[in-house]
Amino acid sequence: MELPPAASTSASTPRWQWSRLPALAPTALYAALAARQQVFAVEQLCAFQDADGHDLHAWHLLAWVDAGAASSLAAYLRVLDPGRKYSEPSIGRVLTVPAHRGIGLGRTLMIEGILRTREIWPGRPIRVAAQQRLETFYASLGFRPVSAPYDEDGILHVDML
Repeated sequence: MELPPAASTSASTPRWQWSRLPALAPTALYAALAARQQVFAVEQLCAFQDADGHDLHAWHLLAWVDAGAASSLAAYLRVLDPGRKYSEPSIGRVLTVPAHRGIGLGRTLMIEGILRTREIWPGRPIRVAAQQRLETFYASLGFRPVSAPYDEDGILHVDML
């Protein structure tokens, strides 16, 4: 599957950090967890257990944007190892923080995540448990639905490969 080109952004190009949880500095881990809470719990008004026990069995992709001497987390996703939640490697917890939305960073993040997942598990399909409202976005990246819509934490989702 060939990936569509990433949209050009007006912000500086993100600096990618790809690592397992034990290798993340406490400040990077804090930034990722704070962004996940901001987007998934506060913005989406969803009470759920974000610290779900899977983070230790995942790769974490963080997109940092430098602004002068400071860096801020602009986007994040995690990739669960095959067999951890699904038989395939799976991309989840995909987010762009509000200050960096509307410039194509979500697409760039997903493309980067897909490429890195393919490097580790070549030839394996990749699963996403997509919020149904984002099905078209994931379809534009080559994912296809493999389940009927289902409710997860009060939000309709669909599994896609």
